[in-house]
Amino acid sequence: MLTPRPFKSYASKLALLYALIFSISTLILFYFLYAFTTNYMQQQLEDGVNSEIDGLAEHYDKEGISGLERVILYRVERHGKADNTIYLLVNHNTVPIVGNILKWPSEAREKGKWIEFSLGSDNPNESSYLAQAKIFKLPRPGDPQRPYGLLVGKIVQPLVDIKQSILTALGWGLLVMILLSALGGTFLGRKAAQKIARINRTTTSIMSGNMSERVPLSRKADDLDQVAANLNVMLDRIETLMEDIRRVSDNIAHDLRTPLSRLRYRLEDALTKTTPESEVTESLEQSIREADSLLATFNALLRIAKIEAGQVEAGFTDIEISVLLKDIVEFYEPLAEEKEQTVVASLEPDVTSYGDRNLLFQAFANIVENAIKYTPEQGTISITLNRSDDHVTVVITDSGPGIPESEMEGVFVRFHRLDQSRNSPGSGLGLSMAKAIITLHRGTITPQDNEPGLRMVIRIPVSATRAGLPDTDV
Repeated sequence: MLTPRPFKSYASKLALLYALIFSISTLILFYFLYAFTTNYMQQQLEDGVNSEIDGLAEHYDKEGISGLERVILYRVERHGKADNTIYLLVNHNTVPIVGNILKWPSEAREKGKWIEFSLGSDNPNESSYLAQAKIFKLPRPGDPQRPYGLLVGKIVQPLVDIKQSILTALGWGLLVMILLSALGGTFLGRKAAQKIARINRTTTSIMSGNMSERVPLSRKADDLDQVAANLNVMLDRIETLMEDIRRVSDNIAHDLRTPLSRLRYRLEDALTKTTPESEVTESLEQSIREADSLLATFNALLRIAKIEAGQVEAGFTDIEISVLLKDIVEFYEPLAEEKEQTVVASLEPDVTSYGDRNLLFQAFANIVENAIKYTPEQGTISITLNRSDDHVTVVITDSGPGIPESEMEGVFVRFHRLDQSRNSPGSGLGLSMAKAIITLHRGTITPQDNEPGLRMVIRIPVSATRAGLPDTDV
């Protein structure tokens, strides 16, 4: 028996797969969340700076450089530090005129561009801060070759700190999600592994000889429960087949022992005793008949096996069931009359079906012959034929002793015979063969109590399409 290796089991693979898929999904979600948040914050910063620049440019156009200086100074003193806004107005040599930073950044080369630079402090104990700003050139009236320079921006160190905090939080969140997904995958994997273990325990018990063992099912009705249910159906079928084999073996031993003993006795008697030649000849003829009967029994067994396996050469075509049953009635009426029985036929005309005529003839003949055999004198055998939209229904009844309810399931088992019929002629294979033939035609045969007697209800499809069989009629 194979033993699952570590990390090769279904549970381990399911846990790893669950954790991987959940982690990747969470990572993608966190990425979009981080990107959306930081992009929104950056856009708000840029919109605020652009609004400041538009306002300052309007003041410069209206009031000139002196008015611009007053506005910048006012804004620096009023709320420059509160909202982390930075201003710097310089002359054409980048010498500061007014603002809240000390010098023109070396990164500021092209006008209208965003720059990012480190903003130092005069106090050596204070750290430098990251800033983003936008620069513009303001034309000097009367001297356009020496424009003023204007820088407006924001200290973005808080934004950087917020981004770092978000990344840290998302990182911890991702770690927690990975752990939770691993735990969830492990839990689901163990649940699946428990069901697989139950299946393994059941199969091990069955291999040990306990054929009645079945896989327990849960109330969830999931995929593994469906597998277990199908496995139980298969085990039921196997147990039934094994029981049939055991029963057939017992019945063969019981039913064939007597004719084999008679055959041996006659041959031994003919060999050892001094008897007239006529008696020897008669004994040998009886032995031959006995051997022929045994051969017929084994041939019937082989034919049933071939029919059940679908290995019989069947010529399926559209056949007239009403004509076939009429032929059977005519064939068996003399036998019934010998027993003073009456055969009553009520056959709907022009009823056709799809099948093999010879096989169906044998199936119906076996049922009728069985009915004649067990119906007493003055009894009645009835055969009726009807057709519905998709099936042909044949009902064959007799007025014999019938079959007990407890024996109904076994009437189609090979060699199955009621105790009271053990000594009557026959092999107990007629109904088994009829069942195999009807099943080959995708039909059903059901025994019922006729009160008194037995009632056989046979239903077969009317066409190849209904039967699910290949159409061989060309």
